[in-house]
Amino acid sequence: QVQLVESGGGLVQAGGSLRLSCAASGLTFSTYTMGWFRQAPGEEREFAAAIRWSGDTAYYANSVKGRFTISRDNANQTVYLLLSNLKPEDTAVYHCIARFGVSPEELLKLRRFDYWGQGTQVTVSS
Repeated sequence: QVQLVESGGGLVQAGGSLRLSCAASGLTFSTYTMGWFRQAPGEEREFAAAIRWSGDTAYYANSVKGRFTISRDNANQTVYLLLSNLKPEDTAVYHCIARFGVSPEELLKLRRFDYWGQGTQVTVSS
């Protein structure tokens, strides 16, 4: 049974930072492209960042480029998302996703995934 469990969300002031973690189990983690999407109440999903199975290639949505950094630790089956210079509009539930056989850019543009986690809430106050 595949599980993706996110952690690290919370309440932060604008301009602050958070690091989200996603611990994966039940899949061959090192073969999957991993990513994050976020969803605010009443809004569509926004696919924010993704990273290749090897960790050498990442892709970001324009709205987060330069502020968010995705990374992964295959030995510990964990993917991270560092959120920096946060803005109130970054407030959302952040979900970890996994998909086999696509590039990071494809994962974000195709907006489809094999597995997803329940999410962690990020709230940015102004």
